Amino acid sequence: MAVSSLPRAPVIKSATTYAVRRGLFEAGQILLGLVILVWVLLPIYHMVMLSLTPINEAFGGRFWPDNPTLDNFRTVFTQNHFFLERFWLQLANSVVVALATMALVLVVATLASFAIGRLKMPGGHVISNLALLTYLIPMAFLAIPFYRIMAQYGILNTRSALVLAMSTFAIPYAIWVLRQYSENVPFELDEAAKVDGASPWQILWLVYVPLLRPALIAIGTYALLLAWNEYLYAFLLLSTDTQHTIPLTMGYFLVTDDSPWPLLMATAIVYALPPAALYYAVRKYMVTGLTAGATKS
Repeated sequence: MAVSSLPRAPVIKSATTYAVRRGLFEAGQILLGLVILVWVLLPIYHMVMLSLTPINEAFGGRFWPDNPTLDNFRTVFTQNHFFLERFWLQLANSVVVALATMALVLVVATLASFAIGRLKMPGGHVISNLALLTYLIPMAFLAIPFYRIMAQYGILNTRSALVLAMSTFAIPYAIWVLRQYSENVPFELDEAAKVDGASPWQILWLVYVPLLRPALIAIGTYALLLAWNEYLYAFLLLSTDTQHTIPLTMGYFLVTDDSPWPLLMATAIVYALPPAALYYAVRKYMVTGLTAGATKS
């Protein structure tokens, strides 16, 4: 008995339609990506363009300065402006505050997550989850209570006050991330270390910390950038220019009627380079460190 062959035309037409739709979808994705890229790079372009523009040509409305110059950066480095008289001291303050905040957050979060996740501290998970409730209150609402607390302890107008304030906001999230990450570390490693006679401190230092390195790097970077970019609490807690950080210095430019925008942009670029270099150096740890524990195996 002869078997009639099925028509091939609809199959070919369906495959062609699918290829066209897939091509249009990919083209749309590329176009959307280009739009987002331009949107992200446009402010950076304006920063660079204005930083290379002479101060007397700042409002010329040009796409690129007619006479590009590095004088604005020279002014920043030599502190040759009223608002930048203590630039290097204030940059050092920013570095000290950021590094101290990072160190305090890492120490407290590591010890807390180890106690909660590995030593099974009674009520540890409840404490960890309750700490996250602090994020329900905006940081701005807690500014005045923080000011009163720092005044009562006598540490207003010190870098320690800003470090403690920034650490308070970073530690709950850091504990949560490290606790989630540590759940992927097999408990058999702890048991094996105990059999070999290791103490809890040795397990923490020799087993726990090395295995949590990606998460520790990600959390440390997060805490450092949080303190590096802080303006509100720095403005509230630091009252003298010898204690100020660079965000406060850049804020000075906005209080005058004739602000030297090229100098402000040059200062912003100089201030943005250290965190940009840090993020580039640890970028491979950021995604794995901050998303670890988001799914259960």
